[in-house]
Amino acid sequence: MTDRLSAQFAFLNEADRLKQVLRATTLRDGSRPENSGEHSWHLALYALVLADQAGPGVSIDRVIRMLLLHDIVEIDVGDVPIHSQNGAAHGSAETQAAEAAAASRIFGLLPPDIGPGLRALWEEFEAAETPDAVFAKSLDRVQPVLQNIESGGGSWIDYNVTFDEVEARVGQKVARGAPALWSWVRERMRAFFPDAG
Repeated sequence: MTDRLSAQFAFLNEADRLKQVLRATTLRDGSRPENSGEHSWHLALYALVLADQAGPGVSIDRVIRMLLLHDIVEIDVGDVPIHSQNGAAHGSAETQAAEAAAASRIFGLLPPDIGPGLRALWEEFEAAETPDAVFAKSLDRVQPVLQNIESGGGSWIDYNVTFDEVEARVGQKVARGAPALWSWVRERMRAFFPDAG
């Protein structure tokens, strides 16, 4: 029992480091960057509150678990902002390999009856093929959009982002799992892009 608890707390202590990973998106008041621990918590709350936006067969319990874990690899890899100059690295083979190595290390801290199951949830989220993962990915993409709206443009201004770039990099993924949500957010986003079509 002592070894098991040691392994569980080793993982939990390591997960605390996610609070030190700063993201490009700020808090809604623009006072400081959001950290990845805050982002993961906020997304779990999004899933709970926006469950009515999920498609048929989506398990909100599984979505919440995915969202609590989805960025844990950033402990090793850091945040790769989707709109940054290095945005091409977002989803690249190199980034995916680094994240897979981080997943092996971090989930490997857990006892063997817990670690593989949690890693499988993380992998499911990354693949974004199941209804649960598609909805989880939609929430992951829409939350920064709302943070940018609330903070007066946030990282869109910092990275000189166009409306079309948000549509291509974010909108399509949100609309895939939560079409009504993207429609609502898209209209509010237009105010920040006067040349939007």
